[in-house]
Amino acid sequence: MAPGVLQIAVVILLVVVLFGAGRIPTIMENLAKGINSFKKGLKDEDITSDSSKKSKSDTDNGEDA
Repeated sequence: MAPGVLQIAVVILLVVVLFGAGRIPTIMENLAKGINSFKKGLKDEDITSDSSKKSKSDTDNGEDA
């Protein structure tokens, strides 16, 4: 069941009450930095795993002979 407009409004109101209107932009900025860092880490891991797969396949080809 999808959340309704009233439910979303209540959640937003609770966030504003708990954190205050001044801290919300800071929280969102830190969240965005964390997401970008996570994505960068995934890309770095993909590059590292691709290069290790290539080097492993190179050694496998040499051992078949």
